[in-house]
Amino acid sequence: MRSTNTAHERFTAAYFDNEDDLVASAAEARLRGLEIYDAFTPFPVHGLDDAVGIKPSRLTWVAFCGGLLGLLTAIGLQVWTSAYAWALNIGGKPFNSVPLWVPVAFELTVLFAGLSAIGALFIISGLHPFSKRKSLEGVNDGNFVLVLKQPDGSYDSDRARSIFNENGAFRIEEGLEF
Repeated sequence: MRSTNTAHERFTAAYFDNEDDLVASAAEARLRGLEIYDAFTPFPVHGLDDAVGIKPSRLTWVAFCGGLLGLLTAIGLQVWTSAYAWALNIGGKPFNSVPLWVPVAFELTVLFAGLSAIGALFIISGLHPFSKRKSLEGVNDGNFVLVLKQPDGSYDSDRARSIFNENGAFRIEEGLEF
């Protein structure tokens, strides 16, 4: 849901005590045409993705491609080393014995899938080492926060405040910059 922001964009954050109020507020804000920047929660909230309008993640495809690359790397490396580069006839066994390759192929598949998924997650979410992301105060203390983007001229703060107050927000901050 995040987009690249410029210097003139500002944000409104509403803090909630429970996840039901957050989901209801997000659904209402989206229904009324307000642009949701992000939602911060201390634990995963069921149904929040639909309320905020987040599309299904493509991270599973990244992990699948990484695993496939690991599998092909393992098989290619084992075929090359055992049948071509370092062919040793031990006990009359064939040079390209596929059952012997299963453990290494499995391990490299899992390794490549995991590393590619973690790397893609850090890059997509902006959590790389030189990230200058700011955090909101009180999010990790059990509070739930919904952040709305204030585009130029089209943002109605009274409408946003009424949505937040109807759904039980205990604190509203306007004019934040990320």
